[in-house]
Amino acid sequence: MSSNQTEDRSISPDVEQQETGSRTVHSDSPIVSNARPARLEYEEDYNERSSSSSSSSDNTPVPTPRFMQDEGSWKRWKWVPYSVRRFGKAVVNWGRGPQTPKVFQIAPLFPAVQHAPLWLMDRFLPKKKQRAGLYAFYVSLWVVIFAIVMWRGQASSEIPIWGRPSTISCSTVYWSRNNDCGLDGMNCRPFNGTGFAFRCPANCASVQVLNPRAVGAQEVVYKPLVIGGPPDAANDQNSVYRGDSFLCGSAIHAGVVSNQNGGCGVVELVGTQQNYVSSSRNGIDSIGFDSYFPKSFTFQQDIQCTAKDVRWPLLAITVVFTAFLSLFTASPGVFYFSTFIALFWEVGMASDPPSYSTVPALFSDILGKFLPAMFCAWVFYDKVGVRRTLDGLTAQVEKTVLWLGGCWVGALSNYTFDFIPIQRLTGHDLEQQPGAKAALAVIVIVLFVILVSQVWFFQQEGRLVRFLKLYALFVVGVVVCLVLPNLSLRIHHYVIALLFLPATGIQTRPSLLYQGILIGLFINGIARWGFDPVLQTSSALQGDAQLGSLLPTLLAPAINITGNIASITFSWEAPPSPQYDAISVLVNDVERFRGFFGDEGFSNEFVWTRDNSTTSSSSSNNNSNNSSSVSSGIDEYFRFAFMDGTDVYDYTKAGVWDADFNWVGPEPGSSKVRRRGVVTVEDDVPVPSSLHRRFS
Repeated sequence: MSSNQTEDRSISPDVEQQETGSRTVHSDSPIVSNARPARLEYEEDYNERSSSSSSSSDNTPVPTPRFMQDEGSWKRWKWVPYSVRRFGKAVVNWGRGPQTPKVFQIAPLFPAVQHAPLWLMDRFLPKKKQRAGLYAFYVSLWVVIFAIVMWRGQASSEIPIWGRPSTISCSTVYWSRNNDCGLDGMNCRPFNGTGFAFRCPANCASVQVLNPRAVGAQEVVYKPLVIGGPPDAANDQNSVYRGDSFLCGSAIHAGVVSNQNGGCGVVELVGTQQNYVSSSRNGIDSIGFDSYFPKSFTFQQDIQCTAKDVRWPLLAITVVFTAFLSLFTASPGVFYFSTFIALFWEVGMASDPPSYSTVPALFSDILGKFLPAMFCAWVFYDKVGVRRTLDGLTAQVEKTVLWLGGCWVGALSNYTFDFIPIQRLTGHDLEQQPGAKAALAVIVIVLFVILVSQVWFFQQEGRLVRFLKLYALFVVGVVVCLVLPNLSLRIHHYVIALLFLPATGIQTRPSLLYQGILIGLFINGIARWGFDPVLQTSSALQGDAQLGSLLPTLLAPAINITGNIASITFSWEAPPSPQYDAISVLVNDVERFRGFFGDEGFSNEFVWTRDNSTTSSSSSNNNSNNSSSVSSGIDEYFRFAFMDGTDVYDYTKAGVWDADFNWVGPEPGSSKVRRRGVVTVEDDVPVPSSLHRRFS
């Protein structure tokens, strides 16, 4: 017997025992089992080879068992149980895909119908020059029609006395955010006797306050900021709104303009009003306020004004344009880039435009976003997988319904996904917005099911390993972003598209739909918001949310009533840190007192007087020139906050000096009177002073 055979026997003692029979093992030996041992994987091969070797003088070496053959490759993993190693190897082998990978390609349903547009093109326009000429004419026709409709949509009828309406945004207000209006609202005058003709875009009812906004003793969030309405619930006339209400939201509530089509009207300032009545009208629930406010407005009735938002006609034109292009175009590049460009401009100029004052300003804004967006579009097409999904696809109807339809769904996410109760994907919003956590859980489950199905498709094509390597890199990048100090990860529309688009690079019907939706989300995100940073500072994400700063500690106020004059004197404990050098006091959400601790003559108290004989209230401090004429027998709301220079910190919750001159102290915790975080995310836009016109 050769040396090779001897070596084989030495590493396989069971084989040696079978051939020589030289070993005797007692029945009570621990290595003997009463039952016949399970057959080893190599047993059949060995028996066959053994029988053949006994009948001949062949010197074929005895095979090494499979588990021993794998021993060398698993030397580093000996601590892992063999069953686990075996399972892991099976998973790796499965991930590599079948020996003959399957390339998925969509076979059209009813091919005669779906191929008909391509047959017509081959029949009547067989040459490339003819098709190029038709394509240039078709695109030019869409551009001209789009421009004409857009231009005509800017036209509005001129209103006698008031002139042509001025375009305002959905978040335009009379009363500026923070304390920009200054002490007693001096920076937001005039309070009365002026107005202007305005024009609102469509869909302003969706503009909501994202962070709690204090209105008296209430804190309003996830609602349009519309305070007031018709004084008589049975009569829609003479609606009066508080000065810090959204103008366009209030106009929708009053029935002056339409939420679907926008419109125009005339707004007038009517000075100090009180008892703003809450009501539900035209899809907006207004907020009530039972005290007074120095600046209010109303809308003129029976104004003849014609102005219409043209987003819906422009949407119809672009949908028809892209649908015909999809049906009659076989080239993936022509279809993809034409669709991307058309949807980008339609969303940016019509369906979901950013806030703008003039059309040229809007065009400039969209053009600045368009060029970098086109670079991303090329990356998606050539490097991420769009070309692979669309290349060779002749199912024209299915492409139009699934890919193009999905793209429109994503591009119009301000309408199609508006029902999802998640405004911003941040921990703060998920905690405070009702239904946000449940909605996120459903979304995660749906995404998990989709990803599992996509993993199977990639495995069948033999591309799963590369796919998983890419997403492992994504996971590492996300983890790095999460651990960076002083920065927070923000998942925007376009980031969602960037993360999930690689998982759609396969030609299946589900992938057509998923890819279309993601491209649409990217278009909407960039055209509407731009390339917002993925990593943002805490202050940038915070917006107008609470700072968590120290709140003033109020001492028991002194109330003095002498005849028709009643006064309440507030004092507070000194701040524990020199960081706080002033205090601000709001009465009915208007700053009435601002005192600096280091000023000469500062008395560390604030006195508010209510004169029932003249039905007015005023401060007896350095701003005593202010007076607000109101009816007696109403509540007044007080809030206090420390300041650092001109920067104000968190205000306390409202304390109430009620109509019976009783003081109800504020509840623990802070409230917010500042309002910046709305669905449109821009700051509130104050009414330009150039628009004010006196009418009395």
